[in-house]
Amino acid sequence: MNKAGKAIVTVGLLAIFGAAAYFSVYQTGRQPASDTSSTSGLSGLAGKLTGVVPVEELSGLIAVDVEPYFQDPRVQKALAANGFKLNVQRIGSRDMAARVIPGQTPDFFYSSGVVAANQIGDAAKKVNIATTVYSPLYTPMVIASWAPIAQILAVNGIATEASPGVWHADLAKLTQLMLDKKRWKDLKGASAYDVNKSVLVSTTDVRKSNSAAMYLALTTYAFNGGDIVTDRDTAQKSAKAVAGLFKRQGYQENYVNGNFDDYVSIGIGKTPLALIYENQIVSYAMAKKGLSPGMVLVYPKPTLFNKVVFVATSARAKKLGELLSTNTELQRLAVDFGFRIADSAYFVQVAKATNLAVEERLTQVIDPPSFDIMAEMIDVITREMAQ
Repeated sequence: MNKAGKAIVTVGLLAIFGAAAYFSVYQTGRQPASDTSSTSGLSGLAGKLTGVVPVEELSGLIAVDVEPYFQDPRVQKALAANGFKLNVQRIGSRDMAARVIPGQTPDFFYSSGVVAANQIGDAAKKVNIATTVYSPLYTPMVIASWAPIAQILAVNGIATEASPGVWHADLAKLTQLMLDKKRWKDLKGASAYDVNKSVLVSTTDVRKSNSAAMYLALTTYAFNGGDIVTDRDTAQKSAKAVAGLFKRQGYQENYVNGNFDDYVSIGIGKTPLALIYENQIVSYAMAKKGLSPGMVLVYPKPTLFNKVVFVATSARAKKLGELLSTNTELQRLAVDFGFRIADSAYFVQVAKATNLAVEERLTQVIDPPSFDIMAEMIDVITREMAQ
């Protein structure tokens, strides 16, 4: 073939590829959100030729824990670079299962806690909706407190300082102290907090909030002699025994953010001990370059890991679940919000850079009871609080 012939063939091929790219981009722009999942064939070729990644538009319901993460422009940019645009709405994790409705179910749920995720999965199974579960992030349950409080607990054999600013609390002893209705002024060495106030850990409303359900799991474990509650009779007995730990608190916030805000803004007077997610105090320390004077972090021994669970209800959302779980950039951005990820060394490195001491390796960790048992215990607490 002569040079002129080769030139004609080359121009023809370029025209064909150009037309394919134009057609693919044009069609992708015209497709409804539900039809944009295909990134192969012409659309894949268009992406390579134009540098434009076809975008998946997904809808999801998310827990309050991850709302700031998805609002971060860096996260949105990273998602877009990987072909995702998300339309998310924040609702309580405990309310998500009710939104599993054939024909109206969102592409994904991002719930706080395994119990809520199991509830979603159970609801989906009943209406024949297939689900796939991912756990991209997690955070341990901790108690936010103050140095004078931790020292009082230490004098009474309940807490020990593992490292500067990081304390451990014996869950069984602390639970028993509260069940015995001890007041701060009753304790040895209480001169720094000599108040006629019951020793209680502040929580959210167990009827609404996942973090309070985790506290219920911990305290019933302690009451049950260091065993996870596994049967209905023990569930009813244990929940009734610890119901006062919720009732005696008075008003409780629905979301864990409210509990943490009281700890930060009002301080030791109202909130000497507050059950929170570790990521809350870690992200606070990152923003403030350390904790405020007197703040300390107390890890119950044992504690629970609260997994932030991604439940995909569509094939398109499965790709997103995999991305959130494996993409290094998205994983590391989650650490900026205090979450622990698979790369635990990176989490510790970031936390230490803010002058925050954290427990690097948690070994005394339990699982919560099953969904059915947790639901049974929450029902008992709900009835007790109504009396």
